[in-house]
Amino acid sequence: MSDAPAPPEAAGAVLDAAGYQALTQATPAQIADLTRFLEMLTEGNAVMNLVGPATIPDFWNRHAWDSAQLLQLAPQAKTWADLGAGAGFPGLVLAAMLKGAPGAKVHLVESMTKRCRFLAQVSKELDLPTEIHNVRAEDLSLTVDIVTARACAPMSRLLGYARPYLKRGAVGLFLKGQDVVSELQEAEKAWRFESELTVSRSDPRGRIVQVKGLSRV
Repeated sequence: MSDAPAPPEAAGAVLDAAGYQALTQATPAQIADLTRFLEMLTEGNAVMNLVGPATIPDFWNRHAWDSAQLLQLAPQAKTWADLGAGAGFPGLVLAAMLKGAPGAKVHLVESMTKRCRFLAQVSKELDLPTEIHNVRAEDLSLTVDIVTARACAPMSRLLGYARPYLKRGAVGLFLKGQDVVSELQEAEKAWRFESELTVSRSDPRGRIVQVKGLSRV
């Protein structure tokens, strides 16, 4: 388990596009796509609940970098499933960063139709390598390299949602907050699994949980 402090350039920083580019080595085209995504998110958030309005000014750290850091933990992964994709974090950011990579595909799994329409609108305008599934996460079974989620559910329930993907060989990379240890302890009452924690580089209070080998107790 890695529990080292987050890098000083990222910990708690309010990034702009240039700061994000420095952290991720994003291309100008990727920055342009994410800038347009921010514009669409701001417009969409005015008419539906996508993200907390107070988080939009910190888009580059709170949402974009928080999502993109997953690529550094799985640099070879090409196919992803984002469960409870919501406003597109991490899924749309991952898709923007993977755009143009051979074989890249991000499956956005979201049960709310309104949010699926937003995801489809952004994906179409930015020509992202996504596929949108307007279903409950546990009702879909896909073969992907990585299954991920952010702000979707407590670990015990999230593992149930992710089980079909993990059974098909995916590795779980889940973005969690500061209560992750208690969530894992609760999840261990119902599940057996291997887990490893990595400190979030966008917020040192957060953790990324890697999960393998899931089975029922």
